[in-house]
Amino acid sequence: MSKVMLITGGSRGIGAATAVQAAEAGYDVCVNYANNADAAAEVVAECRASGASAMAVRANVAVESEVIDLFEETTAELGPISCLVNNAGILHEIARFDTFSVERLREVVDVNVIGAMLCAREAVRRMSTRHGGVGGSIVNVSSAASYLGSPNEFIDYAATKGAMDTMTIGLAREVADEGIRINAVRPGLIDTEIHTSAGLPDRVERLQANVPMQRGGTASEVADLILYLASDAASYVTGSLVNVSGGR
Repeated sequence: MSKVMLITGGSRGIGAATAVQAAEAGYDVCVNYANNADAAAEVVAECRASGASAMAVRANVAVESEVIDLFEETTAELGPISCLVNNAGILHEIARFDTFSVERLREVVDVNVIGAMLCAREAVRRMSTRHGGVGGSIVNVSSAASYLGSPNEFIDYAATKGAMDTMTIGLAREVADEGIRINAVRPGLIDTEIHTSAGLPDRVERLQANVPMQRGGTASEVADLILYLASDAASYVTGSLVNVSGGR
């Protein structure tokens, strides 16, 4: 039986790269998306081209009922979930902290914190040996922003990723003897479309001189690390926050 990977926010960027690499590695894949059905369908087609079973499911991870439906649909179609990649997240336009509206703050927290926790909760309920599961892994996609703070840009986003880091550590220790490993990757300056959505299409080129390696990273480089942490090669790795940031 193939392993099954559920990737939230899997229609673009790091999520899409992870889905394609997972299919190449032998996983069956569920690509979750919030809005862009066409992009999700393209990722699914790439996964199927590698011989994997793949599906796309629309769900807003900030809505509990939609998260539950996402997990149930994935399990019904592909089988028990072996790995959750908690990748869905939002980033608003660059702004100073003292201009943030409560609506902006609530949306970022709802998706990046509550959404990630809801997905992790549903994964634990299905994977944990305590609940009759056979174990599995969760890889949370955090950010170097969690330790850099993103001043003058996205302090709200950075704070939500700090919350994800803390959740990773605590939950990993809580379920370590229940067959579940939980780790986080913390990407730095990665060349994806998220910068354009924040109104900064040239952000990687503008800031890469601040990276010790003098370049931005790629989504596939982050996906490489996610696939390692999901694999049996990382069987004794849990509760780890792994930077993929070129030394920044």
